[in-house]
Amino acid sequence: MKKILKELYPYLIIIVVVVLIRSFIVTPVRVDGSSMDSTLNNGNILILNKFDKTYDRFDIVVINAYIDGKKTRIVKRIIGLPLESVEYKDNDLYINGKLLKDKYNTRTYDFSLKELYGVEVLPKDCYFVLGDNRTNSRDSRDEQVKYINKKDIVGKTSIRIFPFTKIGKFN
Repeated sequence: MKKILKELYPYLIIIVVVVLIRSFIVTPVRVDGSSMDSTLNNGNILILNKFDKTYDRFDIVVINAYIDGKKTRIVKRIIGLPLESVEYKDNDLYINGKLLKDKYNTRTYDFSLKELYGVEVLPKDCYFVLGDNRTNSRDSRDEQVKYINKKDIVGKTSIRIFPFTKIGKFN
């Protein structure tokens, strides 16, 4: 019996290390739907970084959202940061009243935080997220998703591992 345990020990260590890495550092995540077209497509598999909890504008993040009463994970791009105002006017992005280049915008209907939610700026620790396929995305413009609290962000991603023809970094 001791001999069997001695032989199994390295395998048990490997299993524990893999479980810890997947739970706390990185894990694969699958894109479901077309809301991130053309940056990401339905079925793409990404590496999710759970360790780095700093989020910047235009990072792609995976979020725990509650849509139609169900908890679901969605992949979106951060547009607005905490304590910022966000507005799209004539298809242009304005952050705190200043025009900002948004190379990911495919077509966004005009809106402001005030029009959507009656607030001038995002609350502390909250982010405004949009899908890159703005005409087909349930995102912060949707009252069920709203702006996202930092605690609901699972992690960020910038590495695709499937399909193999598109493997590597993206932004």
